Amino acid sequence: MSQSLDSALTKDLDVLTHARMRRTLRGTAHRAEARIVVDGVPAVDFSSNDYLGLAGDPRLAEAATAYLHEDATGAAAARLLSGNHPLHTTLERALAEFKGTEAALMFSSGYMANIGAIPALIGRRDVMYADTLNHASLIDAARLSRAEVRTFPHCDLSALRTMLRDDAGKFRRRLIVVDGMFSMDGDLFPLDELVPLAREFDAWTYVDDAHGTGVIGPDGRGTAAHFGVEREIDVLMGTLGKALGTSGAFVAGSATLIEFLLHRARSFIFTTGTPPALAAATLRALDIVRDEPWRREKLHDNARHIRRKLADIGRPANGLSDSYVVPVLIGDTDATMRVGQRLRDAGYVIGAIRPPTVPLGTSRLRITMSSAHTPEQIDGLVTALEMVLREEVPELVATSPQP
Repeated sequence: MSQSLDSALTKDLDVLTHARMRRTLRGTAHRAEARIVVDGVPAVDFSSNDYLGLAGDPRLAEAATAYLHEDATGAAAARLLSGNHPLHTTLERALAEFKGTEAALMFSSGYMANIGAIPALIGRRDVMYADTLNHASLIDAARLSRAEVRTFPHCDLSALRTMLRDDAGKFRRRLIVVDGMFSMDGDLFPLDELVPLAREFDAWTYVDDAHGTGVIGPDGRGTAAHFGVEREIDVLMGTLGKALGTSGAFVAGSATLIEFLLHRARSFIFTTGTPPALAAATLRALDIVRDEPWRREKLHDNARHIRRKLADIGRPANGLSDSYVVPVLIGDTDATMRVGQRLRDAGYVIGAIRPPTVPLGTSRLRITMSSAHTPEQIDGLVTALEMVLREEVPELVATSPQP
């Protein structure tokens, strides 16, 4: 690497350091239930998306191991060449059945699914309508598509209606793209209201259901099922690395949609297929999601528990009463990072979220719940949080609770 490149990049890194936005990687290992080891120190994990406690479930490991011994460790090629293992097809059929759609197509991650599917569906002559709090992968997908982008205020269907009406007749295709559950606030987009609006204005609907798949709705089928519109959403994206405990993602919809994406989604076409062993583990996870509904019930119970405890200390969290993404707004970036580090020192790993992940002035603790958490772990976290907040940001504790 040339010295001039290093010098330029060092200056950019110094800017991040000065803005308190420099990040580091920490080694996390030995996941068991809600306990992990971070940089060699045991801790309770309140930062992962392991909502059903399946990431460390030995049954998934056993399913993966069986295929590792029987077959190759990797797919070795793109699936359109020689990398299409029969387990990939089996899993796609199972995912389509799970989501109530005709077909599904696997991608290596949710990010790859979004940046592959959206640019395949829309282009320069088209328009995309996006919620202002959409995930970064959806924002990048919009940029890659080269379509016009209209951003509407969070969950504001009235503003979206105005945009759709004003754009009538101006574009070839119109695609409305939203998160089913928003990853930083834990709230849901009202998909039951979105569908008739989209149909009225001849627009397509695309729902990123990364945080709802496996958890929300009947049998954990997701946010579209929760709102009773799973057969009316045009494109559903879901991930496998959150509630299902493995890795990868998928897009589900009509057989025609999936056939089209197989030909046009560049992040599918030009990527090596995912390891067959992961497909085996995910099939086992789908069985567990179906057979053990108590995991979803316990997750929502845990979410209600921590929200009650936070309200008791004067820090009620935004979002639904049983939402398992629990944001505690602090605002100041430095204070948020100090609180997060002190909680880590106390044995609790929390997501301390700052810009650019969230807007300026909205730095927060992002507490994520799991069915693996015990009441004692939840109570211990809230007790530690109350003490740290009083010492680090007493002005927040002294003010009235969050709205």
